[in-house]
Amino acid sequence: MKNLSMKNFLYLLSTLLATSAHAVSDLPGGPAVNQLSFHPPVTQLSFDQHSLHNGMMIACIVIFIAVFGVMFYSILKHRKSVGHKPANFHESVTVEIIWTIVPFVIVIIMGLAATKTLVYSKDTTNADVTIKATGYQWKWGYDYIKGEGEGIGFISTLDAAQRAMSDSGFPKGSVIPDDYLFKVDNPMVVPVGKKIRIITTANDVIHAFAIPSFGIKQDAIPGFVRDTWFKTDVIGVYHGQCQELCGKEHAYMPIEVRVVSAADYTAWVAAQQKLAAAKQDDPTKVWTMDDIMKRGEKVYASNCAACHQASGKGAGPIKPLDGSAVVRSADKSQQILTVLNGRLNGAMPSWKALSDTDIAAVITYTKNNWSNKTGQLVQPSEVLAARK
Repeated sequence: MKNLSMKNFLYLLSTLLATSAHAVSDLPGGPAVNQLSFHPPVTQLSFDQHSLHNGMMIACIVIFIAVFGVMFYSILKHRKSVGHKPANFHESVTVEIIWTIVPFVIVIIMGLAATKTLVYSKDTTNADVTIKATGYQWKWGYDYIKGEGEGIGFISTLDAAQRAMSDSGFPKGSVIPDDYLFKVDNPMVVPVGKKIRIITTANDVIHAFAIPSFGIKQDAIPGFVRDTWFKTDVIGVYHGQCQELCGKEHAYMPIEVRVVSAADYTAWVAAQQKLAAAKQDDPTKVWTMDDIMKRGEKVYASNCAACHQASGKGAGPIKPLDGSAVVRSADKSQQILTVLNGRLNGAMPSWKALSDTDIAAVITYTKNNWSNKTGQLVQPSEVLAARK
């Protein structure tokens, strides 16, 4: 046991030393190295929050210096050792009025300033674009429900290469990118200078949609909707994370928002609509094994590999798909219903947001990959029937 503990200690020490050797720079629109204060503000709301915070800090420092200055002055100059005689009185109406009114006025001034900023942060009216952000374990789903881009929807997941880098423990010589664990495969894209309303909800547990540069943080609660908003005139890429502890993959749930020009946003919307149209496959189409396996491989890499791993072996409490009885079962409905509805109270999330073809493709892929050579092919029509 002693040797084992020493080995663990040495392993931990070597890991820390190896990690410290990697140089990471500030991330524009994200955290900075040795950051002590807030992110640089890029919205009026975040600027107001900074001003409010700084004003409160100055007021607190002034009060601290005044109160403790008087206290220590009194202790030093009116102590018995220098012959000071204590005053003998029971109360002073004047002093009591002063120390009641002054703090009251200070609190009222602080309250008015805070209330103004709070009310401003809750004004989600007259939005140019409305986006629903749905938290999943552990990714975000974005649905553009009003304004330019209405009807667009997609899932945003941690970049697969960065997840693989994390799982591998940083091989020797690897370079950690500045946006490590912040880069996603499908970022949210919004136009510059437009008011963006974000409606938050969740599919499984409580999450929180937060982007420090915008000054927003809003809980995403299953069965409820909350909203927040932002508007920035600064083009760039901004990063955030889920800020509510939501499970073991909580650290792998980043948010990436790209603020682009009006022309670039219009071009992005057109590209997304074309992509969405291409994905609207006919659920009655009969696929060949080769074609559906190629599509299934892409769907698996984008949505499943983060938990089940590219090898299908799973990790920790995540059950392996390679050799799984459910995957190998001749009863296809077992796996179809698992993917559609999830299981174990959200430990495996529901994937109803995927199209019938994507679900059929990924199930077929798992049934015929690794050691699962079942020869079974699931058609989109079977998934469509299971939804009803």
